[in-house]
Amino acid sequence: MKAVVLAAGQGTRMRPLSESVPKPMLPVADRPLAAHTVDAAVEAGADEIVLVIGYEAETVRDYFGAEFRGVPVSYAVQAEQAGTADAVNAARDHLEGPFAVLNGDNLYDQAAIDRLFDACPAVCAIEVDRPSNYGVLSTGPGGDRVTEIVEKPDEPPTNLANAGAYSFPVEAREWLEVPASERGEHEITDVVARVIDEYNVTPVTLERWLDVGRPWELLEANEWKLGDLERRIDGDVSEDATLEGPVVVEEGATVDPGVVIEGPALVREGAEIGPNAYVRGATLVGPDAEVGHSVEIKNSIVSRGTSVSHLSYVGDSVLGRNVNFGAGTNVANLRHDDADIRFTVKGDRVSTGRRKFGVVAGDEAKTGINTSLTPGLKLEGGATTRPGETVDRDR
Repeated sequence: MKAVVLAAGQGTRMRPLSESVPKPMLPVADRPLAAHTVDAAVEAGADEIVLVIGYEAETVRDYFGAEFRGVPVSYAVQAEQAGTADAVNAARDHLEGPFAVLNGDNLYDQAAIDRLFDACPAVCAIEVDRPSNYGVLSTGPGGDRVTEIVEKPDEPPTNLANAGAYSFPVEAREWLEVPASERGEHEITDVVARVIDEYNVTPVTLERWLDVGRPWELLEANEWKLGDLERRIDGDVSEDATLEGPVVVEEGATVDPGVVIEGPALVREGAEIGPNAYVRGATLVGPDAEVGHSVEIKNSIVSRGTSVSHLSYVGDSVLGRNVNFGAGTNVANLRHDDADIRFTVKGDRVSTGRRKFGVVAGDEAKTGINTSLTPGLKLEGGATTRPGETVDRDR
């Protein structure tokens, strides 16, 4: 079975991190987000991966190439983001048999994807507390057949939310050209509805699933995947450093004297930690990143080429590529009233659902020495601060 992986969108809710990197290519543990999806398809037995690309397409091509883990990779271009059915239709010429469709910005538990491939046609679902916020699956007696899919119903028939992963019979290839919905997009759920009418469609319940759409969900994705780490030390680690729990130090990384790393934590190739730094709590230190003298990094993503200079603190934050935090930069990640941190998404201030959340810094943002950054702050790509400044508004 071929697997179509949707990776064409920019991810505007993920800005500023997605300003120059497509959302599916943002880092989750040791690989881009979309690579976890492709891995799941390969493990489930996909004999070809078809990546639907658009925004910053070459970034995706450069990573996956013509073959990934021994499985051929093809590409289809979605010129305009006009909905999920339109995205799959862009791959139509590659589909000669049954096919699966997965979102390149979702994480799925592997066992469910295995069942999705085996049970074709099938739809993945996740049990949720508030199904009215999702597309909802209705099932027949015994719960072994999907009878209907309804978008955000006022009175949900079940608590099974559509998780956006499907396996289709070959005939569905001819049903991909659907009318635009009320929101002006061509929806894959219209294709699913027709398959439900003509086939026995199996509901596959996911044990774990994550739709990674906003920066704090990227943190959650890393918490998930770093939690699966097995300790491995291939880099240059000082005898005077202390590494506790599931810590991976890749070849070419350096951990200096006095450093303490409490796993789960991943230090990637070319990164340098310390001396006397403290890294803890599901932290990713990306390739060629630098964590300086007496810096503390907690539950954060430090992307490729980023530098956090000495005597700084970064907690529950996402730092893009080639960010430079000047010495003494401190990130606040908790409100005095203990309320959930809010963050600006597409112009609206929304709750992250997290008591602790620091800053999101776009590529090449820079802070002056002794800068203080307040919780839920966004620094756009290339933004700067002055030495000694307290920043309490996005910039």
